[in-house]
Amino acid sequence: MKQHFGFIQQISSQSNNLLELREFCTNLMIQSPEKIFKSFDFTSLSEQSLISLIKRDDLQMKEVEVWENVLKWGLAQNPTLIPDPSTWTDDDFKKMKITLQNCIPLIRFFCLSAKEFSYKVRPYQKLLNNHLYEDLLNFYLDPDSISTYNIFLPRKIISTENIAQIIDSQIVDSSIVSTITSRIDKTAKSKFEYKFELLLRGSRDGFTPKKFHELCDGKHNTVTFIKIKGTEEIIGGYNPLKWESYGKWIETKATFIFSFKNKNTEDTIISNVENAKYALFYDNEHGPCFGSGIAICASSEYVDYDNISCGDFYYEKSIRETANQFYIEDYEVFQIKRR
Repeated sequence: MKQHFGFIQQISSQSNNLLELREFCTNLMIQSPEKIFKSFDFTSLSEQSLISLIKRDDLQMKEVEVWENVLKWGLAQNPTLIPDPSTWTDDDFKKMKITLQNCIPLIRFFCLSAKEFSYKVRPYQKLLNNHLYEDLLNFYLDPDSISTYNIFLPRKIISTENIAQIIDSQIVDSSIVSTITSRIDKTAKSKFEYKFELLLRGSRDGFTPKKFHELCDGKHNTVTFIKIKGTEEIIGGYNPLKWESYGKWIETKATFIFSFKNKNTEDTIISNVENAKYALFYDNEHGPCFGSGIAICASSEYVDYDNISCGDFYYEKSIRETANQFYIEDYEVFQIKRR
């Protein structure tokens, strides 16, 4: 869907029978605008879709970027206009103002820096009504001035500190968290609805089955992230059930395994369980084992893992190109909780 986002977005915006798909597209643009805007022709958005996007408080873009993209969209609707506003006639400004008449009121100009206002807004002064421009000019010349214009509060941009509150990981970033969250809960509006509570980190707690079961047994809704030594590859799996130590195959249809290459979510592989009876394997000499999709074990519960591999038995497909054994650089197990 990401690869063909432009087509899907256009189709969903044209039909009232595809409201859920339209909402998915909007949420994707809100959470990862930098990826979406690069993946298709942003200027092909309908005015309705553009407005629904830029009016959102949770749009994860700097305000100056919102303004620049709105201008870019407006220029695409007026292909005879030269991008340089210094060459525009009064009629050119009038055309552009009519095109953007429903978008400009949604730009949070008062959230721009003085430098951004000077270089990014002043050249387009004639697009703004006189009242708004005078209030903006007063605001940037005198920050204590009071505006009578309807001023929107700054957008709720998620900072690095906020992301750290969601997951304390040395292996994965927010884009991977978002991918896993949306796979676990397809109704989630945002990855920020959940908190990932760290249960185990190999580099901190050790790499023995004994330590894994001490820290993770009895915990449900867990996700395991594994960094493969010597590569930038990350693999893992989701277990909705509680981990235990007894030797037994565990049945569930809700588990899945995954892999990311170089932390690139475009190369994500998701493999659902195919034979639910053998979805998971619990044993005191095994770590988090997902069928043969991810098999992690040791010769003793007290020694580090020494037999680790990925296969395709019991799961739809292998998440690695090779079934050869590998070594773990680090791994983390998190319990997922709703915030």
